[in-house]
Parts: sequence; C-alpha cells; structure tokens
Amino acid sequence: MAEKRDYYEVLGVSKNASDDEIKKAYRKLAIKYHPDKNPGNKEAEAKFKEINEAHDVLSDKQKRARYDQFGHAGVGGAGFGGAGNPFGGGNPFGRAGGFNYNGQTFNFEFGNGGVFDDIIGNIFGFGAAGARRPRRGADYQVAVTLTFEEAIFGCTKTVDNNGSDLKVKIPAGIDDGMSIRLRGKGGPAPEGGSEPGDLYVRVRVKPHKSLTREGAIILSEHTIDMVDAALGCEIEVLTVDGPVIMKVPAGTQSGTPFKLSGHGVPFRADGDRGPHIVTVLVETPKNLSRKQKELLEEFKKAKKKGIFGR
Repeated sequence: MAEKRDYYEVLGVSKNASDDEIKKAYRKLAIKYHPDKNPGNKEAEAKFKEINEAHDVLSDKQKRARYDQFGHAGVGGAGFGGAGNPFGGGNPFGRAGGFNYNGQTFNFEFGNGGVFDDIIGNIFGFGAAGARRPRRGADYQVAVTLTFEEAIFGCTKTVDNNGSDLKVKIPAGIDDGMSIRLRGKGGPAPEGGSEPGDLYVRVRVKPHKSLTREGAIILSEHTIDMVDAALGCEIEVLTVDGPVIMKVPAGTQSGTPFKLSGHGVPFRADGDRGPHIVTVLVETPKNLSRKQKELLEEFKKAKKKGIFGR
C-alpha cells in the first residue's frame, strides 16, 4: 500500500493556510471528485476519500496541531494498511477471510457484504458470485460489553448462544460497534442443508472516565497551573498501562500535545501500538491573594523592561 500523502499537499494548500483557505480548497476538490460526478471512476473515488480524510484533520484545531507536530502518527493515519499490518486497509480488522488469534478464526463485518450477502444468498440460493449455495442454518447475533481496557488489550468473554455457554476470544484493539463472526456457531443446518449458520458477536465498549480513542491513538488532557507551565515540571499521566511520569518543558503553551509512544492501541499482530497523546492545558488562576497579585505585577513590569522579553 502506498504511503499516505501529506494532508496539506492533498488539499493543495500551504502549512500556514487559514481555516477559510482550507475550507475553500476542500469544497473545490470535493465537487471535482465527488462520486456523483464520476460514476464508476475508482481513481476519483479514492481521491474523494483522501480529500475528506485530509479535511477531517486539518479542519479540526486539535487534530491539526497533532498532525503538524507528529504527522500521520498523531491522528491515527499511520500504521494501518502498511506492509507489516496483517489486518490490511485503513480498517485494522478488515482483512478478507479474517485472521487467526490463538487458534480461533475471526471475521469482521462492516456492512460491505458479509451478513447482507448471506441473507441474499439464503433467499435465492446463490452466493455473492452467483453460484448456487447449499442451504445453511440461520445466523445468530449476540452483544457483548467491554471495558475500555478490555477492548485495548483483548480478553475472553462468555456469551449466551441460544442457551449454551460459549467462550469468545476478543482480540486486542477491537473497537466499539465492530462485530466478530464465528463461523458455524449459529443455527443448526436445516434438513438437507450442509452447514450451520454463523454467530455474530457485536461489541460495545464502555467509555473511559478520562481517556478517549481515535483509531490507534489514545487521547487525554492534563491541566497544569501557569507557574508550572512557565518553569517546567513533571506530571503523572494516567495511561491504559498505569501511571506514567511525563516531563513538561519550561514555556509550554496551553493546548500543546505531547506523545507517549507505545501506550496506545495495538494495531499489528506483533504487538506494535499507537501513541498516547496528552494535551496540556494551562490554567489561569481566578482568585489571587494580594501577595500573588504583587508578584505578578512585578513580573509584568520586569517583562515590559525587556528582562523577560522574547
């Protein structure tokens, strides 16, 4: 798979382009490559997706700041679909035919065929390619709820499969809304049929109190006071791996993102993980004592004299 192009290059704008310039460039290209204007044109369809991806990042202030500092790795755009990614494509669980995890085969369905093809095939007796298919059992669906950490690291869950205790291995990195397809674990084969149906395990992930997820990236915010921002400090950051000490350099501005490599979501079979990006927010004090106000006034005067000038 080709390496991702720079998002500014995709939209044809400079790296210091204003929000308005980005919006205008996106609209112009979106109209040009829209699928309705280019029916059946795969190249135009690919460009349209690329344009939308670039606009999604560059039109969001926080995503753009992370992209400017870390590149595609800062917005979940790196690691997926590369040569070392066994899952393939922009979707880490979209490989045709699924993958093997500790001896269990997983197939992930995202609306492109799968259940729909099976339904059509069962009704008319044909597969997706038009060949006659043997009758098969009904497909079942169950839901399973995971904690944020269980989705990141994987786990084993027991689900009720039509009255029996069935253990399901959940692979690391699965996300909310995905479904795991377990072949042959659905309804029994009908009379004259050759195979049972499949079981679809739909995943729901509980939100975390302070962490969010964006593809292979985990995001969080940490607030420090203006003195620590000015002088620099060390902070304790909560990650899915536990607390991590992170150094904040002197002069840090509010909204600055910092990357903790390897503390994000697994996206490769060899265990490689995305980053955890911490956005540092600087808090301005509201209720100052008289002494604090005097000190800040002294600082202000010294700054005007050029002692702390830029």
